[in-house]
Amino acid sequence: MKYNSLIFTFIFIINSGIIAQNTLLLHCGKIIDISSEKPILKSTIAVQDDKILWIKKGYKKRTENEKIIDLKNKTVLPGLMDMHTHLSGQSSPTRYIDRFTKNISDIAYESVGYSKKTLMSGFTTVREVGGPVSISLRNAINKNLIVGPRIYAAGKSIATTGGHADPTNGMRFDIMGDPGPKEGVINSESDARKAVRQRYKNGADLIKITATGGVLSVAKNGQNPQFTEAEIKAIVETANDYGMHVAAHAHGIEGMQRAIRAGVKSIEHGTLMDKETFELMKKYGTYYVPTISAGRFVAEKAKEPGYYPDVIRPKALEIGPKIQNTFSKAFRAGVKIAFGTDSGVSYHGENANEFIYMVEAGMKPIEALRSATINAAEMLEIDDKLGTIEPGKIADIIAVSGDPLEDISCLNDVDFVMKNGQVFKGN
Repeated sequence: MKYNSLIFTFIFIINSGIIAQNTLLLHCGKIIDISSEKPILKSTIAVQDDKILWIKKGYKKRTENEKIIDLKNKTVLPGLMDMHTHLSGQSSPTRYIDRFTKNISDIAYESVGYSKKTLMSGFTTVREVGGPVSISLRNAINKNLIVGPRIYAAGKSIATTGGHADPTNGMRFDIMGDPGPKEGVINSESDARKAVRQRYKNGADLIKITATGGVLSVAKNGQNPQFTEAEIKAIVETANDYGMHVAAHAHGIEGMQRAIRAGVKSIEHGTLMDKETFELMKKYGTYYVPTISAGRFVAEKAKEPGYYPDVIRPKALEIGPKIQNTFSKAFRAGVKIAFGTDSGVSYHGENANEFIYMVEAGMKPIEALRSATINAAEMLEIDDKLGTIEPGKIADIIAVSGDPLEDISCLNDVDFVMKNGQVFKGN
């Protein structure tokens, strides 16, 4: 009888809210409601463990087991999401020599710093679309061994022989070899399925393909189609079997359209897409991840003597400047936009520059913010967990001193970062 009484008392205490486990009260001066342009003023967000408990008007007083975080002079918004990153490296004039001089451990250690920079800039979730250590990096972050964003990792991109992600492009014949599906190089539908299954075996969350030529590969053409439609379809079908989606790097129209018809989830870059391609993307529900930052970066660096090999410079000067204009046409046409930078091609930690370029191209600040929150979450099919500040969702929350709806550039200076209910920056 005494035992039952103790149990009843314990249950009563919990249900009465007398025991509060590690509850944080965020006193927020302004919360951006992603679903509207009207901010929520002078409110309190309660966070317990990794979840948002509730949001209430006014600044609620703390109890014995609660802690207050003062964000009264800040604008609060959901953690940002970048759908196109490469945390395994960063642009430099030595990039094309580095692959012969750096060990995989060197790359891994460098990626730790890039990951921390990304999180501290307010990006709590990223899609890592190609990199030799991205899966291990994700695992280390998930185990709290290092600091970084939540990562959805593709592992090694899939290419065709001589294609944009063929790792042996530009090498001497005697060391070039003949990489196959295990290395991410395919030349048939059978190869395509094997390459996807290998990435699943390696622990990938998604598949990345290079549907056309690319700017930074050591190859002449930056826009030609590089897969048959049947090969892409084999990749998409197999990826779907294993619960993965496919992101397609693409610059040229024909390669893009093959990828869209084959069922890829997103087109990355999309530099030369036209009205027909816009309509095709809307028909198939394909997302566009523009990466304006990368286009502007490579176009600028191509003007510096020696920064890129000679075979790359003409492509960078031709392709790079066009992405921003393409983006402007795409969102006006009603194509679904998910935020992405191609950081690694551009510098890590400067991801928020993409917002500035999107607004320059005519997008409203709230629309740009949606592309990096709820749109990205919907693309990843995690919008029940992330993308907005709502009770029951994971507590990924950031804060800035300015108001991004009035001056989007303030996102380049993030004061407060919380991921999974843990504070990594500020207070």
